[in-house]
Amino acid sequence: MERKAAVSALAALAQETRLGIFRLLVEAGPRGMPPGIIGEKLAVPPATLSFHLKALSHGGLTTARQEGRFIYYAVDFEHMAALMSFLTQNCCSGMPQECLAVMETALGQCCAPSPTPRKSTRTRS
Repeated sequence: MERKAAVSALAALAQETRLGIFRLLVEAGPRGMPPGIIGEKLAVPPATLSFHLKALSHGGLTTARQEGRFIYYAVDFEHMAALMSFLTQNCCSGMPQECLAVMETALGQCCAPSPTPRKSTRTRS
């Protein structure tokens, strides 16, 4: 991951509502959830939610996919893992495997790869 991409992702997370949305989507897993449910769970009005989802998408942290009439937002777990790796690549006195092994184990427990590749589309809600 390049430094600019990391800064963009971190900037997207540097706001309380967006961080809450991101954490909720992490909890939802690869399947994601529609904006209506996100808004209900976090008590965020639709226009505000749309703004924050767009910021997370521009930061590369979320994807959107359309299924029929519905749009589902999900975390881009590969991008999240790349950001975490970028943040820790020089840790542990030059032995990043010490830190990365812990992260990979944690990610493997919660974020199993999607069985089928999803087409990433940028949509507005």
